[in-house]
Amino acid sequence: MEQRRLRFTKMHGLGNDFMVVDGISQRFVPEEAPLAAWAERHTGVGFDQLLLVEKSGRADVDFRYRIFNADGSEVEQCGNGARCFARFVADSGLSDKSEIVVETVKGIIRPRLNDDGTVRVNMGQPRFAAAEVPFALEAGEDDEALRYAVAAAGIRAEVAMVGMGNPHAVMLVDDVAAAPVAEWGAALQSHPRFPQRVNAGFMQIVDPRHIRLRVFERGVGETQACGTGACAAVAAGVRLGLLAAGEDVAVELPGGTLSINWQSGQDLMMSGPAVEVFAGELVY
Repeated sequence: MEQRRLRFTKMHGLGNDFMVVDGISQRFVPEEAPLAAWAERHTGVGFDQLLLVEKSGRADVDFRYRIFNADGSEVEQCGNGARCFARFVADSGLSDKSEIVVETVKGIIRPRLNDDGTVRVNMGQPRFAAAEVPFALEAGEDDEALRYAVAAAGIRAEVAMVGMGNPHAVMLVDDVAAAPVAEWGAALQSHPRFPQRVNAGFMQIVDPRHIRLRVFERGVGETQACGTGACAAVAAGVRLGLLAAGEDVAVELPGGTLSINWQSGQDLMMSGPAVEVFAGELVY
């Protein structure tokens, strides 16, 4: 069998790390690649997700953005990845725009490069309707409820459901450091009420403009940071009346801090860093 060569760049957003592949200047079919082996941290490149840059078929869109988890499954959205995507296409010379229009499985996002090196992303509007998350309602449950009771791992948890292009279940905890992230996260991600699995967020509110957050991502496990998880947590907190609407909320994650701003009826804005680690080439 003929060997293939693949150029890639390793990047991270607050420790949430990615293998980024330019699928425009080279041919790459992710379904034919050993993604899970590449994701392995001891014997591979090591990453939470692989990000694929492709041409868009639409005249009003600059790029198509595809995301693959460490287990090889394709997912709809990744906020930290979106910032790294924008930094990558600029640094690779694929675009000279400060703001790009990017097509994802679940819609359009608009990352913008800031003068200080950070990236600001318009993540669109969060979704709360069960069908849009998606989340399976039980008899008697109200689609407009702020939180729902879900039994998992022997615990009945109160979760706020938020769709950010991918599904999130956000739980309020008193102390995020003591939260049972691995146990509850694993149980929730494959719970039958989440037909597309779910990312589980554990949120501690410090004050109306500051939260601490840990996220167990489906198909990955707990990560150092989760951009869509930070967006979902702030959206849930604002909707519950616990966080400041229309103001920057600092989301403190294990890997660092993101700034999220949202008020009802408006698009949600996320700002944070995107850093290149190294570039390389694989033979497979």
